[in-house]
Amino acid sequence: MHSLFYKAKSFCIRRTQAVFACNKAEGFVDTAVKILMAVVIGALVLAGLYLLFSNTILPTLTQRITDMFNFSG
Repeated sequence: MHSLFYKAKSFCIRRTQAVFACNKAEGFVDTAVKILMAVVIGALVLAGLYLLFSNTILPTLTQRITDMFNFSG
């Protein structure tokens, strides 16, 4: 039972040391640029969808609903 505990403990220690020893170039600036790009692209997509719905889909939908309820047949 104790050997399993020590194996798990040494695995965790080695894993932690490997994580801290990793010197990737991923920093705060890279992350900030990625977040900023995601926000800008998301805003552009939402603006495009808003324009599509407000000019194309909603007027047609409103007209169809009005025609459906004003049916005189």
